[in-house]
Amino acid sequence: MGTLFRDIGRLIRVPANRAGAIKKLKEFHSKQRSLDEVVDTAMDMGSKGHYRINSMQVRSEIMSLAKRVNELKPKVILEIGTCNGGTLFMWSNLASMKVISCDLIIHKYRKELYDKFSPPESHCVVVPMEGDSHNSEFRKKVEDELNGEKVDFLFIDGDHSEKGAEADYYDYKKYVRPGGLIAFHDIVKNQPVPGNQVHYLWQKIKQVEQIEEFIHDQEQCGYGIGLVKVS
Repeated sequence: MGTLFRDIGRLIRVPANRAGAIKKLKEFHSKQRSLDEVVDTAMDMGSKGHYRINSMQVRSEIMSLAKRVNELKPKVILEIGTCNGGTLFMWSNLASMKVISCDLIIHKYRKELYDKFSPPESHCVVVPMEGDSHNSEFRKKVEDELNGEKVDFLFIDGDHSEKGAEADYYDYKKYVRPGGLIAFHDIVKNQPVPGNQVHYLWQKIKQVEQIEEFIHDQEQCGYGIGLVKVS
């Protein structure tokens, strides 16, 4: 019963939370922002309820990644795993042309905000795509959306099983340009749930690729980012 009342309460507050989220985005885009400000806002925009935008990241790790991505001056970014939209907000403020974000379910309320993520002066288009990244028909839709453009940065943070992350890596790596970057989230061995198995794939990849790791604490539970430079 408590859950029911909570859900009803969240629905009642939808109009106010929507207005609050849009206001926060307008305030953010009212002036030029530093990379630190972009990352801080991506970590938690301060919006509420169904419109809450945040990232399940360690700030020092995602900041290090954001710096590397920003150095690329990316035109096109592809993300597998939208979650609460925090990293999508970040990429939308770094890419100059397009950000494609894929997930099994794109949250219908947050989706309203996504086309407002990019700065007003930016030409970056945000494209949320709902579907299974392992499905061949869905991959074809992503390919069609790219329309021949190469990806500068691919962020893999969807299926956390070893086989699932491996499939995303090999299925989407071909879209990344030489010199581009691919990042994995949750690469540390100690994970809160058994299904988080990206670590095992990462151990294989780091033996054969040029990599960099961003790990706040080697003993931490969960998180950690692994970066691959595409040759």
